[in-house]
Amino acid sequence: MRDITRKRITLRQAKAIGAVLCQPATVELIKNDQLPKGDLLNIAKAAGFLAAKNTHNLIPHCHPVSIDAMNIYYEYLEGGDAPESLEHLKGQFGVVIYCDGKAIAKTGIEMEVLTGVSVAALTIYDLLKPVDKEIEIASTKLLSKHGGKTDRLKYYEKSYSCAILVCSDSTAAGEREDRSGEKIRALLEEYGAMISDFKVVPDEKNAIQDAINEWVDHGVQFIFTTGGTGLSPRDVTVAAVKEVIEKEAEGVAEAMREFGGMRTPVAMFSSAVAGVKKETMIVTLPGSTKGVQDCLDAILPTIFHANNIVKGGGH
Repeated sequence: MRDITRKRITLRQAKAIGAVLCQPATVELIKNDQLPKGDLLNIAKAAGFLAAKNTHNLIPHCHPVSIDAMNIYYEYLEGGDAPESLEHLKGQFGVVIYCDGKAIAKTGIEMEVLTGVSVAALTIYDLLKPVDKEIEIASTKLLSKHGGKTDRLKYYEKSYSCAILVCSDSTAAGEREDRSGEKIRALLEEYGAMISDFKVVPDEKNAIQDAINEWVDHGVQFIFTTGGTGLSPRDVTVAAVKEVIEKEAEGVAEAMREFGGMRTPVAMFSSAVAGVKKETMIVTLPGSTKGVQDCLDAILPTIFHANNIVKGGGH
C-alpha cells in the first residue's frame, strides 16, 4: 500500500454516478413497487452503503477511510433527457445512481463513492433480472473530488522567491555537513519555488537577523530558517526572528507542531515561530531533516498563500 504518512488530515469529498439501463416496462414496475424481489431502491441503497464502508476489504491498495457522511440517491431515465454527465444515454430507460460522501482523512474518498455506485448498480441488476433480460450497467464514473492535492494547486500556480538560512555553529565552522537546508531546498523545489539565496550562519542573533533583514530589503517573498529552535543555550533562532517580525502568524507554528507531534513526541520541544516583515513571510524550522520534512509537509503549499494575504488580497 502507498505510504500516506506524510499526508495531512483534511476534509475529503467525492461524488460518483452510474446507471442501470432496462426496458420501459421495467421502469414502471420499479416506480409502482411491483418487483418479485420487493423494494429495489432502498435495498440497493443499503448494499451501496455496506460496500462503500468495506472498500478497503475489496480493493487491495485502498486504505481504510472513516466515512463521515454519505448519500445514495436516484433518478429515472424515461426516454427523454439524461444528466449532463451521461448525455450519451439520452433516450434510454433505466435508473441513474448517485453517491456522494465526505471524510476527514489523509486520503480521498473517491473509491468509496465509486464502490457505492457499483454495488448499488449490481444490486439493482440482481433485483431486476427476473423481469428483464436486457439489463445493462453503464457509465459508472467519478463526477468530482475535493480536499486533496489537486485542491492545493492554486497555492503554487506561480513560482515564489525563497531564501534558506542554516543556523548552526558547527556547520558555519565547516565541522558538520548541512543536510536540513538541502532538504528544505528539495521540498520547496517540488512546488516550483525559486531558491534565490542560501546561507549558513553561526547561532548568533546578529548574524541571523542581518541575513533576514538583507533578504527582506531585497524583496524575497519567503525565508525559511533551519536550526536553533530547541532548548539548548545556543538555540537563539526563534528569539532572533521574534525581534525581526512585525506580525506573528501563530497558526503556522501550531500547524507544524501538531503535525510533527503526531509523528514523534519530541516535536513538543520545538519552539518554532512564523511571521511577516514588510511583505516577507519568515518561518523557523528545526535543525533535523526529519523535523524539516514534517514541518514543511504540514504547511506546504498552503504557506505560499501568505504572499497574497500580506499584499491585502484576503483569504
